[in-house]
Amino acid sequence: MNSLYGTIAAEIWQKAQQIKLLVCDIDGVFSDGRIYLGNQGEELKAFHTKDGYGIKALVASGVEVAVITGRKSNIVQTRMNALNVNHIIQGEENKLPALKAMLCSLQLSPAQVAFIGDDMPDFACLEHVGFSIGVQDAHPAILQLVDYTTLTRGGFGAVREACDIIMQSQGTLAQATGASI
Repeated sequence: MNSLYGTIAAEIWQKAQQIKLLVCDIDGVFSDGRIYLGNQGEELKAFHTKDGYGIKALVASGVEVAVITGRKSNIVQTRMNALNVNHIIQGEENKLPALKAMLCSLQLSPAQVAFIGDDMPDFACLEHVGFSIGVQDAHPAILQLVDYTTLTRGGFGAVREACDIIMQSQGTLAQATGASI
């Protein structure tokens, strides 16, 4: 199938069509993976507006979005609230039990879920879902596992790319609206 990001295998396109929930890691996916620490203990992360627009458009199209991250950060809470992400799980080093509980709570099967990750803490979740996505600069073991590898690096629009592919496969991309944030 032809996507905005090139040709995608038919089986990947079919997986994307089934998605009702996109679950994202944060560090290395929404951000470039770097954490800036100030002298007063403040933590800074950079988020790309392209990813923000993609999340807002995906939510508006009817697909739920969640984040599961091993670290805790007020920055993440603030950013995800601004993007209308309702499912925010932080400080979860073992992500799979949190993912399974979320699927149970939302009454979704693994086939209806996409997960985008970049490193070994995401491995079990990527194995569990119907559509696994790795960012371009993910760990090699992740890249060998996933259904789809983004053309874009983590923190630079990889989440937007995943959102676009899901929406394009579901026929909702042309209706994408909202402000870039």
